[in-house]
Amino acid sequence: MGYPVYITIGNVLKDIRRKPSRCAQILVAYIPTSKLEGLGKTACWRAQANLFHLCLQLILGPITLYGKTGVAMVGGDGVWRRCHPIFACFVGNYPEQALATCMYYGRCPKCLVSPDQLGEHRSFPPRDHREAVGIYSLADGGVRQFHVACREGGLKPVFHPFWAMFPLVDIYLSITPDILHQLLQGVMKHLISWVTSLGVFGPAEIDARC
Repeated sequence: MGYPVYITIGNVLKDIRRKPSRCAQILVAYIPTSKLEGLGKTACWRAQANLFHLCLQLILGPITLYGKTGVAMVGGDGVWRRCHPIFACFVGNYPEQALATCMYYGRCPKCLVSPDQLGEHRSFPPRDHREAVGIYSLADGGVRQFHVACREGGLKPVFHPFWAMFPLVDIYLSITPDILHQLLQGVMKHLISWVTSLGVFGPAEIDARC
């Protein structure tokens, strides 16, 4: 088993890109999801996280240089243009978002809201991509210093995340909402909980109607 990695381009219309039958995505790789038996729980997690980021470095590495210098590409109209391919967005569910951004589970991958304030209707400062890149640049130095910096920055100690090497990228801005789990299911769970708490409809009535 493995994580399937698909790639698409931003200038494909959304009403085409969002339909699997239109084949607007291309499968480029599978990232292994081995359980890595024989390692302790913490060591296993760290190895899996580093394996994920290393694989994405290898998969996306070829576009790093071209994002800066550009590369000639032919369009659908037959005209050649110099293009600068960059990593634009990451689409995944919440566990994958946390894995990609090196966040601790339960924290927001986009802003600095604390876990106990997630339900508050307030704005919080966005996460600082440059600060994160600076922290991960310490990975080549002392292990203790690196782990302390990660802990103080609220980041997991991953050895060189894949996004740290890309030009013109902010991984926290690149995270897209998980429509199914974070919006649709979240709204439905909130709505059902609210209707049930009114005392008018019980769980049996909710099940019968939904």
